[in-house]
Amino acid sequence: MAVIGTLSRDLVRHPTLPRLLSGELRRVSATAQCQGLDALVAWGKPSCRKRSEALAEQTGLSLFRLGEGFLRAYAEHEDFPSLSLIVDDLGTYDDADHPSRLEALLNAEESPLEGIETETDAAMRLLISERLSRYNDAPDLDVSLLRSDDRERVLVVDQAQEGERGRTSQRASRFEDMLAAASAENPGATVYVYAPCTGNVSQTRNHEPSGNGVEVGRIVVLRERVNPWSLIERMDRIYTVSAHIGFEALMAGLPVSVFGMPWYAGWGVTDDRLPCARRTPMRTVRELFAAAYIRYSRYLDPETLEPGDIFDVMRWLTRQRRVEGRIQGRRVMVGFRRWKAANLGSRLALLPARLSRVPNAGKAECLGLGPQDALVLWGRDIPSDVALLSACTGTRVLHMEDGFVRSVGLGSDMVPPYSIVLDERGIYFDPGQASDLEHLLNTHRFTDDELDRAERIRDWIVKHRITKYNLEPHRVPDWEAQGREVVLVPGQVEDDASIRYGANAVRTNLELLKAARRAHPDGFLVYKPHPDVIRGGREGHVVLSEALEVVDHVETELSVISCIEACHTLHTMTSLTGFDALLRGKRVVTYGEPFYAGWGLTDDRARDAKALARRSRCLGLTELVAGTLLLYPLYWDPVLNGYTSCEAVLRRIIQEREALMAQTGLMFQRLGYGRRQWLKLKIIYRSFMWERRFSR
Repeated sequence: MAVIGTLSRDLVRHPTLPRLLSGELRRVSATAQCQGLDALVAWGKPSCRKRSEALAEQTGLSLFRLGEGFLRAYAEHEDFPSLSLIVDDLGTYDDADHPSRLEALLNAEESPLEGIETETDAAMRLLISERLSRYNDAPDLDVSLLRSDDRERVLVVDQAQEGERGRTSQRASRFEDMLAAASAENPGATVYVYAPCTGNVSQTRNHEPSGNGVEVGRIVVLRERVNPWSLIERMDRIYTVSAHIGFEALMAGLPVSVFGMPWYAGWGVTDDRLPCARRTPMRTVRELFAAAYIRYSRYLDPETLEPGDIFDVMRWLTRQRRVEGRIQGRRVMVGFRRWKAANLGSRLALLPARLSRVPNAGKAECLGLGPQDALVLWGRDIPSDVALLSACTGTRVLHMEDGFVRSVGLGSDMVPPYSIVLDERGIYFDPGQASDLEHLLNTHRFTDDELDRAERIRDWIVKHRITKYNLEPHRVPDWEAQGREVVLVPGQVEDDASIRYGANAVRTNLELLKAARRAHPDGFLVYKPHPDVIRGGREGHVVLSEALEVVDHVETELSVISCIEACHTLHTMTSLTGFDALLRGKRVVTYGEPFYAGWGLTDDRARDAKALARRSRCLGLTELVAGTLLLYPLYWDPVLNGYTSCEAVLRRIIQEREALMAQTGLMFQRLGYGRRQWLKLKIIYRSFMWERRFSR
């Protein structure tokens, strides 16, 4: 692995750069510290670049200039690390005063399309159809800002002065000249000036009128950031100095007039108002895309955090847009404690501006909610005032809970979840009413791709012994069953919502043990208490002497998966362990109405079970896995701060568990009161800093 030096402390701490560079980043500040380095990299302010260039000249090391790729991230904030990277040993693509590696690719005798024609066309189609750009958090254009009687529309892109690079662009940056040309060359058109706020820094704009949609004669000013594709599709021609939207307009087939010299100008596809003698071949838009987006850019596979390709990044960005778009407006967390809201809020909204936390419905009402917004509650119960507010405003109510593959560690120890569920109909553990999961399993027509993925996920879960919390060691039990049928009875927290709402005749761990013994008088019964009950603070403790009157063995050390693998049959009220046992091909007997019962896969003993009666469809195990693990939950990546796949979370859990196993043997000790309060403060502080960064 190459060792690469940088003057920037931020680059060394960057979560994705070392992987994109395929090397180890090391911070240096002087010539003496450069021994053992293979190269230097520079990224950032011109002053940093100049210092890096001087250090490279002193040491004789190669210098690579870094920049963001053309599909960078969901939003332009440091909490969304780069998914693509430019690495250039000649210059930077956005500085036309000097050559760059991109320019060299386009100047080469061989076409940059050679050998990647199919890949290029597929990438262009996907990028356009999914409306992806460098950043992807902006809403679509509000078409009411456009004049309804326009015969023709011309877009003039106003750029912030400090966003331009190089003397060539600066000489051509007189906005008034470009605006005058657009008006003169399109006498019957309405000229729309796109001058969006940049978000992080207050910048001086070239066009003075303030306000969004302000009209001055034939000119309309648009100041709100919008998805560039929603703007391009409403225009007939584009004028720009060097903005990247100019190339996106070329991909959409629009004529583009360029008053600077961006990377895509000078190749015969733009109307250029400045010459660039270095750029001699004529190139098509396809060739420009192939050179810039495929050959010149490096990409991270967000699923594996290893080097990937453009399709990996486009799939990731598409997922962010799709999941974020499930709720068009604000997400209002009602009744969440501050530390819990801080731990879970990012899972609800990628940007804090779309998220609010209120103590009750009265405070929520002050927000002026509407049908596009959502009230988010933890668990099953809906307070009457929240239900009334929802009915009056049309605001949706979503029930939030942990997902089925949650974390390495317990939620009660404030370990943040890798997965959550958001359910509008009910919640999966409450059989009193249909949940989104139950509806999905009753009605969804599973595709071949979903079933193939589900089968692979099931195999992976079984192979790597993954469960919800993943915190106990694995080994083969040494039970003395002496050839008898081994029956596993996992304990539950008796005041848990799944017991309160999903069990009737059998509602305690002791009752469950007795029912299992009646069903298997000669079996070898193993009782596995719930870890939260063992560590205290939750209901469900069974006195050891009482348990041993019924069972043959009480297991407190081995993981529940080790126990499942060693058993033949599992008896449970509503425990998720029953689902884990189904994944591993075990016979499962239920006494309640868990989400996985009633589909023809379990032996169900509950009486007068209305939920089981609603489940009118027989499912295969693979279909149950697809609905439960692929389609129902949301999965979260804490490194990239975005929504990811079930497969990616399984990889992270395996990696984290193996690392913890090597360090601690994996068994977690329950946190004391002081430690828990300290963790809460840290979580709240991180949330405060997160909100502060986005509000700048």
